[in-house]
Amino acid sequence: MNLATKSIYIVSTPIGNLDDITLRAIDVLKKSDIILCEDTRRSLKLLNHFKIKKKLISYHKFNEKKQTENIIKHVNEGKILSLISDAGTPLLSDPGRILINECVKKDINVIPIPGVSSITTAMSVSGFDDKFLFYGFLPKKEKELNKILKELSINEFSIVFFIPSLKIDFYLNKFKIYFKNRKLMIAKELTKLHEEIFFENIQNIKNLKKSLKGELTLVVSNRQRNLPKKLVDKNKIINKAKKYLKRYSLKDTVDLIIENEKINKKDVYQICLNIKNEKDN
Repeated sequence: MNLATKSIYIVSTPIGNLDDITLRAIDVLKKSDIILCEDTRRSLKLLNHFKIKKKLISYHKFNEKKQTENIIKHVNEGKILSLISDAGTPLLSDPGRILINECVKKDINVIPIPGVSSITTAMSVSGFDDKFLFYGFLPKKEKELNKILKELSINEFSIVFFIPSLKIDFYLNKFKIYFKNRKLMIAKELTKLHEEIFFENIQNIKNLKKSLKGELTLVVSNRQRNLPKKLVDKNKIINKAKKYLKRYSLKDTVDLIIENEKINKKDVYQICLNIKNEKDN
């Protein structure tokens, strides 16, 4: 595959299991002149595994503004550049937005090389409604956190969060306030050797072990609508019962009515029985 010049490739990398990388991603990284890495030490483990030796440039949230100008310069010189994050799909709760926006302004092609994401990986095994909202990392300050969770609690979609394991109990206690009667899936070390996924009703969750490490992916289930109960037209039921009882038995009359009306069978039976008794008397 020939790579385009005056382009930046956004390359997805594995979130744990190195075998999850795509053949296209390997090819692009091998043909890149420069690879932009969030953490060069972590990226080297992946690149060494696939025998990829390229010039690495550190590109993270603390230096992305400063590095952007130099990166654009490399692209304009005809060099092929790729951007990877520590794991998963770049720009999703990872740096790169400043660079992409600058590329768009300067007519530099941005080419996605799709692959693994902990967001879709978690959603695919959650069993929750697939209309979902990805939020990522929540605020650390309590006042701001309460504001955000209050806003999020109103929407009806499933929600995906990234939570630092050391703060899991802090956030779970907040979830109990704002996401009552919803389910929660917690995914630990997705695709890795010690992968663990468990489900629980949010109200029933107890404090978790402090031995958890790294980032956790949490999925809150979709909110169930509290639809108003349909008002039953009792007169309509009575009229139907009187009509059917002229031709059918009590049992058949009840069955015919509940077939088309959303009403408790016992209630229909009692209405029909009263009409039958009045008729017999």
